Amino acid sequence: MAEKKEKAGLICSKDSLDGAYPSLILAINAARQGMESKIFYTFMGLNLVVKGGVDRAKFIPPGLMGAVPGMSSMATAMMKKKIDKAHIPNLGELMEMAQLEGVELIACLMTVEMMEIPKEELIEGVSIWAAEEFVKYAKECKLCLFT
Repeated sequence: MAEKKEKAGLICSKDSLDGAYPSLILAINAARQGMESKIFYTFMGLNLVVKGGVDRAKFIPPGLMGAVPGMSSMATAMMKKKIDKAHIPNLGELMEMAQLEGVELIACLMTVEMMEIPKEELIEGVSIWAAEEFVKYAKECKLCLFT
């Protein structure tokens, strides 16, 4: 009898760099440890699984600095430079890596409907689940995180 895989479920609700990287990195590492791994993209996080969405992800500094005009563009460029210098894959590469490692990317049905996003606008391989489906999956997870 085959051993049942442990499960990991992550929720990504932000389309910023600091919202996108943790869920992808954790999901990839869970998959590499033999876990069934899924990321549920909801609210603004859904933008990451829309075609071209990872290219639009920004870093918005916390507090008042994030409200200063042009600051998020400058902070994004600076953060991407640090990511590159540290030899960390960009978001597009990381998302492709996740799918190759077997991580399932899931769009929240309610958010898809609320934002009126046609299924054809989602990147290839993304599933669409209702929140209820993800909660059922999450109940079985050994690791379940909100990033």
